[in-house]
Amino acid sequence: MRLAWALAAGLAVGIGLAWWLSRETPEQAARKQARAERAAAAMAEDAKPVLYRWTDADGVVHLTDKPPKGRKYRKIDMRPQDGIRVDGDKQ
Repeated sequence: MRLAWALAAGLAVGIGLAWWLSRETPEQAARKQARAERAAAAMAEDAKPVLYRWTDADGVVHLTDKPPKGRKYRKIDMRPQDGIRVDGDKQ
């Protein structure tokens, strides 16, 4: 019977020690949280719709969803406005 209790106690101590050594420190958790926030911000920035405005050799202005190759272009942010705009002067 003593052997069974000794094995159970050893197993409990082993599990407790394994848990203690595998847990994150507060500093590790903070670094992990900061990395997750940076990744989320980068994904949100990439998800915003963007248009590219550029002019071809004939002077025609184009708006495309992909930047042109070999030409200068201007990025147009398509961030929607907050709320509803009401203009009472227009009929």
